[in-house]
Amino acid sequence: EVQLVESGGGLVQPGGSLRLSCAASGFSFDDYAIGWFRQAPGKEREVVSCMSLRAKNTYYAVSAQGRFIISSDNAKNTVYLQMNSLKPEDTAVYYCAADYLYSTNCIPWDYDYDYWGPGAQVTVSS
Repeated sequence: EVQLVESGGGLVQPGGSLRLSCAASGFSFDDYAIGWFRQAPGKEREVVSCMSLRAKNTYYAVSAQGRFIISSDNAKNTVYLQMNSLKPEDTAVYYCAADYLYSTNCIPWDYDYDYWGPGAQVTVSS
């Protein structure tokens, strides 16, 4: 059974940092990409970042560039999203998702992803 579970969300002050983890099981990790997406209240879900797990190619949304870092520990089947310099507009539910790859680059579109975690709330507020 495929499972993705996010952890590490919470409440942080503006300018602070959080590290999200996505623990994966039930599929061949290296054959996939993991994407991080988020959805704020009243807004559409949007991509934050993604990584192809074999080639380690990455993509960042403009809003994440220079502040967020995606990484993976393939031995632990876990992907991380280090979020720095957090802003109130980063407040959202963050989801990780898995996409079977036919190339070396991850796809930054949510409709391409096959499996999703339940999400983790990130709230940036003073």
